Amino acid sequence: MRKKGLHHFMLLFSIAFFALTGYSQENKDGHSRLVVFEKQKSYKLQDANNILKKELSVGSQYNFVKEGSEKDIIGFTHDKYQQYYKGVKVEFATYKLHAKNGTLRSMSGEFYRIKEINSTPVLSKEQGLSMAVAHMGADAYLWENAEASAQLGYSKPEGELVILPDFDSQNEQGKIRQFNLAYKYDIYATEPISRGELYIDAHTGEALFYNAIIKHVGEHSHSSKHLKTINANNDIAKSKKPSALAVGSAATRYSGNRNITTRQINGNYALRDNTRGNGVDTYNSGSTESYPSTNFTDADNNWTAAEFDNAAKDNAALDVHWGAQKTYDYWTQVHNRNSYDGNGAVIKSYAHYGSNMDNAFWNGSVMSYGDGSSNGNEGNGNFDALTSIDVAAHEIGHAVTTSTANLAYQRESGALNEGFSDIWGAAVEHFAKGNGNDAAPSAEIWLMGDEIDRRNNSAALRSMSDPKSVGSDPDTYRGTNWVAATSGEGCGTPTRDNDYCGVHTNSGVLNYWFYLTTVGSAGTDQVNDNGDAFSVSGIGMDKAAKIAFRTLSQYLNANSTFANARTGAIQSAKDLY
Repeated sequence: MRKKGLHHFMLLFSIAFFALTGYSQENKDGHSRLVVFEKQKSYKLQDANNILKKELSVGSQYNFVKEGSEKDIIGFTHDKYQQYYKGVKVEFATYKLHAKNGTLRSMSGEFYRIKEINSTPVLSKEQGLSMAVAHMGADAYLWENAEASAQLGYSKPEGELVILPDFDSQNEQGKIRQFNLAYKYDIYATEPISRGELYIDAHTGEALFYNAIIKHVGEHSHSSKHLKTINANNDIAKSKKPSALAVGSAATRYSGNRNITTRQINGNYALRDNTRGNGVDTYNSGSTESYPSTNFTDADNNWTAAEFDNAAKDNAALDVHWGAQKTYDYWTQVHNRNSYDGNGAVIKSYAHYGSNMDNAFWNGSVMSYGDGSSNGNEGNGNFDALTSIDVAAHEIGHAVTTSTANLAYQRESGALNEGFSDIWGAAVEHFAKGNGNDAAPSAEIWLMGDEIDRRNNSAALRSMSDPKSVGSDPDTYRGTNWVAATSGEGCGTPTRDNDYCGVHTNSGVLNYWFYLTTVGSAGTDQVNDNGDAFSVSGIGMDKAAKIAFRTLSQYLNANSTFANARTGAIQSAKDLY
């Protein structure tokens, strides 16, 4: 990127995106921040703990434990540290040290200054779990079904003791005034279905905070019905070991004829692929709300429309398999990332999930795709099978976010979570179906869910190029259509009923930033909702996506805000270009 292009990029953040003033690196306890070191400071990575204590001005009661390290393709090393206070983990408090050639260039993360807390629990972990179950009030839980739990790699939560910041106790300077000792439980309810991390006060048993893991269940994702139960059937999984891999031809429901990698099992070809990471496997839920290991099969590996374009929508499974494979390829080829977690995690998907279900979601372990309530005609039901490639890339994108910044699913961080998934939906669709023009991808790429939407007079779920035109989303930070995201704005406790304080709606701000960064504003002066004029020159899909991913993976944290995204993206652009 030429220096002029970088200037345009920064101007876009200052005016068109957020209309925030200044490139602040001010430290407010409890907020993400970025510190860029001047060249004369010669900090070395091996002094990490001392550097963190010095820069954050803390004493011996604080400690930072290294959680991991990675080296990126431009030579930076990123070491991640978890904050502890008096030996107890401080939830969400992680810091990264960014170094090149062994010298520290910057540090970024969340830090919480804790004055005093009683770190001895009153309740046991077992008592805390009982409180968590009582709070959830579900009729059934996944751990009660040993076979289903094993199928998803889930076990009954034991509880982790942590110090939890109370975000509603921030003062005007942004400092957190209250902290609670809490047990953290991964609660997977199956009737009705929900999964999230529930924090229970270790002294009183009060439910303090719920961080949803299943992202797309509920009315805000246009689900037509509740999910009920989860079962598992391992009959197919216990059959003979799969043999030869092969490339087949698939007549997908939405993307035409595509090549897919399959595998021979018991004389037939199945939608199983072990050439990508630890596997890309697609199974058949059989119109049940369960996760059996039932394969889709074909005798000659030519998955034709005559065979699979039927009333059961079996060709939707071909979109699922191809979409997951192309999403894996995108992350590998564009971002040098081996699957969503960077370590080759298997991408396991289930088509025909539920009966006529208008939903698709990542449940923290696998992908689940409903067939939709429509027969494919406009005005008949809400959606056709929710298996288009942008939907697949969006949902797998939630797994990418969990494995990187782990953006909390509420308020501004939750809107960023949804926005980044939309970004990956557009980027993967462009990668898989690209129109050959990186600078100005085809218009339909900027419509999320356009291929599946069958509602009357509805073009898609969301528009990234014009968020106000579809779904009444905002394109400007706190502009028209912005939903209250903080307690100060009027959103109290984040719940499913209030869309966790606007996570799906406010994602339009990040979506529009990515569109403008990629395509630009057509060379004309425009004015945002705050009255600021802007004209932006696009830098193309490839550069915009790399800046977006570096921002997410290296400079954002669990409770990052749009302001943090702005600062992180500017730093990412500097790092890369």
